[in-house]
Amino acid sequence: MKKFIIAPLVASAGVLFGHAGAQAAEFVTGTSPQDVQAVLQASFQEKGIAKLDRLDQSPMQKVCSQADMTGKPLSNEELAGITKQALASIKYPADGKYMGDWKAGEKVAQNGRGLQFSDKAGAINGGNCYACHQMTKAEISFGNIGPSLLHYGKLRGSSKEIVEYTWNKIYDSHASAACSTMPRFGAAAILTEAQLKDVMALLLDPESPVNKDGVAQ
Repeated sequence: MKKFIIAPLVASAGVLFGHAGAQAAEFVTGTSPQDVQAVLQASFQEKGIAKLDRLDQSPMQKVCSQADMTGKPLSNEELAGITKQALASIKYPADGKYMGDWKAGEKVAQNGRGLQFSDKAGAINGGNCYACHQMTKAEISFGNIGPSLLHYGKLRGSSKEIVEYTWNKIYDSHASAACSTMPRFGAAAILTEAQLKDVMALLLDPESPVNKDGVAQ
């Protein structure tokens, strides 16, 4: 019997796992969203800047979660609707410039702090990019949940289409892949516009270590 695992939410919610969490780790497929929400609300407690509103889902997220819970894939029309909605909500740089400082972008990529209960309100968040991607040939510790981004700009160039696609992907990953597990760095206000520009430079600037010679691992 297929089960719906909510354990990943423990890490992503950023709140403390309460006494009911151990009993609520798994659900049989078909459990209603209301039941899941009720268990989550009972399984966490607020601390610091981590509030229970992090458990609230947007309509788009609810659709994606429901598909996971029921095991019924979304239709092509539903997938297209999600990407269309996400794309329409993207905010582009106010000054029309997409590229910042790749050196600052590397710091964003290396920084895994932010939005945790131990952080102060208003603290600068990181992107924690290396948790999921290889980005430079010098970095020996990186995740593989996402594809390697080594030579990202070198392989793709910096055409208007590539620049806009890259911005969209970082700003709201659902704009290019419905129900993506990649954080919505712009849409969820995880990174500032300036930080997004710096990450763009890290990926696309020819002088960035991302685009220097080396073989992807």
